[in-house]
Amino acid sequence: MDANVKKPEIGQQQDVLLRVNNLKTQFHTGRGILRAVDGISFEVRKGETFALLGESGCGKSMTALSIMRLVPQPAGHIVDGSVLMGDTDLLQLSEMDMRAMRGGRIAMIFQEPQSSLNPVLTIGEQIIESVLCHLPLKRAQAKVRVVELLDAVGIPDPTRRYKEYPHQLSGGMKQRVMIAIALAGEPELLIADEPTTALDVTIQAQVLELLADLQRQTNMAMLFITHDLGVVSNIADRIAVMYAGQIVEQAGRDKFFSEPRHPYTCKLFESLPRANKREESLAVIEGSVPSLLTEFSGCRFADRCDYAWDVCRQSVPRWLGDDETGVRCHRFDEAVDQPVHELIEKVDLAKTQAAPGSDIILSVDKLKVHFPIQKGLLKRTVGYVKAVDGVSLHIAEGHTLALVGESGCGKTTVGKGILQLLKPTSGKVEFNGHNLIALDRKTMRGLRSDIQIIFQDPYSSMNPRMMVKDIIAEGMIAQNTVATRGERDRRIDELLEQVGLPVESKQRYPHEFSGGQRQRICIARALAVNPKLIICDEPTSALDVSVQAQILNLLKELQQRHGLAYLFITHNLSVVEYLAHDVAVMYLGRIVEHGPVKTVFAKPAHPYTEALLSAAPTLDDETQREMIRLEGDLPSPAAPPIGCHFNPRCPKVMDECRSLYPEKVDLDNEHNVRCHLYKTS
Repeated sequence: MDANVKKPEIGQQQDVLLRVNNLKTQFHTGRGILRAVDGISFEVRKGETFALLGESGCGKSMTALSIMRLVPQPAGHIVDGSVLMGDTDLLQLSEMDMRAMRGGRIAMIFQEPQSSLNPVLTIGEQIIESVLCHLPLKRAQAKVRVVELLDAVGIPDPTRRYKEYPHQLSGGMKQRVMIAIALAGEPELLIADEPTTALDVTIQAQVLELLADLQRQTNMAMLFITHDLGVVSNIADRIAVMYAGQIVEQAGRDKFFSEPRHPYTCKLFESLPRANKREESLAVIEGSVPSLLTEFSGCRFADRCDYAWDVCRQSVPRWLGDDETGVRCHRFDEAVDQPVHELIEKVDLAKTQAAPGSDIILSVDKLKVHFPIQKGLLKRTVGYVKAVDGVSLHIAEGHTLALVGESGCGKTTVGKGILQLLKPTSGKVEFNGHNLIALDRKTMRGLRSDIQIIFQDPYSSMNPRMMVKDIIAEGMIAQNTVATRGERDRRIDELLEQVGLPVESKQRYPHEFSGGQRQRICIARALAVNPKLIICDEPTSALDVSVQAQILNLLKELQQRHGLAYLFITHNLSVVEYLAHDVAVMYLGRIVEHGPVKTVFAKPAHPYTEALLSAAPTLDDETQREMIRLEGDLPSPAAPPIGCHFNPRCPKVMDECRSLYPEKVDLDNEHNVRCHLYKTS
């Protein structure tokens, strides 16, 4: 959404559409009562966007499910409070009346569209079900309405898409279908639960812009649940911060971003990676959200707070403020004697940072990974999916090269092709003087200790039946890098301490850890064989900002200590700006722009790079670029467009773009681009 387009101010005189008062939701477990939502109160007014912000495990999604009366039973129960929709208390309605309310007056967009759509029903059938349930239309009229909804949410050729199945749509398309289903009953309130998590920045920007446009047209209210401060800055009117089942701070957008008050909120801001923090470590919220099985006797944030003192652990802080603005913290309570606090100094990485080396450790030249398309009983090859189509890049010792682009452009396939986990079709991958493509299996196996990978999903990349100590030791045993069991045990202890996990963690299984802790285990496993290059495939995707800060600090520290080189695959541009030295922008299997991060971010040359940067959300209105909307989806790599692959979506397309793929043009300071706008002759 264009940050320069401001929504109308939301005034207190506007009618309150939803009023949540002292809501409490509990689960009965074998270990006691889990207080998922523990006495929260807030209001959502007509036409406004109210954001609920916080880490995973704070109770945000359970708040939404409680409002919708979708709490998992029999373990879960709403034990107290009221949820008023106008004058109607949703908690007092019969299940039949509540069914009419869901999708009618209140609708919800769930976080994962793939798991929310029925794979055996067409898109049209899934939307028409909601239309017929909530609107007085006959089936023929409802079908027309569904096509209108698909068109309204920006799905091209809606009549054709009506007959397609979920697996035929991209992630962004599926999310748009979920929005269409939610809007089918013309709701007054839309609850959006992390609707843009793990989406590409371009798709995320389109979804946010779509929601804002629909909101302006219908005066619909929105409860927006997220952990992304950049998204909140762009879309919210008022914000509430949730921690361990309670709201700890609430304010209007301008006041929230200019004067955050609660220590937890301040830490979230300090955890954000930015370009001006490149030479220092990010602030980290030590520990994790406390178990909601706990009966709290003091402040729930006390064990992680830099300002906590005795009263914080002995007395529950009261809410200081009103329904519009307030904070739950002893620091702002005039009735509590305030101690003097010393500020904790940030670590200045510039003082300890070793200068990156200039020796090239990895050189990739014209790498291609094509997958055959086969048909018929004889498996006749009728074409190829050109996932990677001539990629060239290099990484120096101690350097980080970020590889960015939309999902489906081939980033992960490049990483797997370098590692020889996928057999390249052609090209050259030279690592420390060895052409990896030409090596036999035995020789390549011996080099695997020098090149490691951290996968995007840490849980699925670990054996759930193996203890942490065995997971970390597996590589050492396979590569025979540590001879004896005693030495391996000592090495495992060192690695766990190095990645910030207690030594006793080695006796536990993957399911016993949080997402951030699992990622640390995967980093320890990669380090176990003393690698020189680590391929990081979206290692912070979908992590809370506080956990992300821990992982980024760890990666920077390890790079400085061991001189590691990273190929960092991501779509999070703020992480790139903070962590990487160089960036390569990939589109449909090819690198379209490459250069130092500072140069590319300050003066992007390729229209695709400009679009990516304009779509990235930012906290500062002054630094938000004007949104460049890309029409359509990423073309299929099985049938790339003739000429420049970007030409069907490019806002600056010229005639020659449609017939000829551009050559690489060197600009300055190792900055190059493939675009006809910069042709030399």
